[in-house]
Amino acid sequence: MSARTERPRPVRAPDADAEAEFHAFFERHYAELARLAHLLTGEADGADDLAADALLALWHRWDRVRAADHPAAYARGVVANMARSRIRSAVRERRRITLFWSGRDEGVADPDVPAVVDVREALRALPFRKRACVVLRHAFDLSEKDTAQALGVSVGTVKSQTSKGMAELQRRLGPHPALARVRAVVADTGRST
Repeated sequence: MSARTERPRPVRAPDADAEAEFHAFFERHYAELARLAHLLTGEADGADDLAADALLALWHRWDRVRAADHPAAYARGVVANMARSRIRSAVRERRRITLFWSGRDEGVADPDVPAVVDVREALRALPFRKRACVVLRHAFDLSEKDTAQALGVSVGTVKSQTSKGMAELQRRLGPHPALARVRAVVADTGRST
């Protein structure tokens, strides 16, 4: 049997306008995308890597991205999809580790104030779509339409998932007004990346 080899694709030289546009896009949106990655994954260390990976993917499809009606929304969607993939991968890995080290405790020391810890834990407990809707709507102040576009779902889905996510956060966080707490803490948490 002979192994089938793939021919390398010819590399075309990017035009100067595309490079300049991408560089400007990168400078304008990198910090926002890293903050979004941090809030979606809960991992400050991996947020920069995820944002960089997303921007690399965007560069490879730059012709499509620059032709999009809302390139920033397209970028948020790429970050959200990559975050979802990383979360799923991490969950699978944690399950494998748990099976292997079933007797060990996982403890993480977090120097943040109790309110930040509470909100982070409550956000992590939400299913991905609810978490993404809450974060995009309340931490990034995106409209329902922009959130729907970033996640590739309908506006109705954004409305229902945001409402259900906020109700679940309210139940988890107790009698305090969850919306104000989530907005303040999530916004503050995201700026520390």
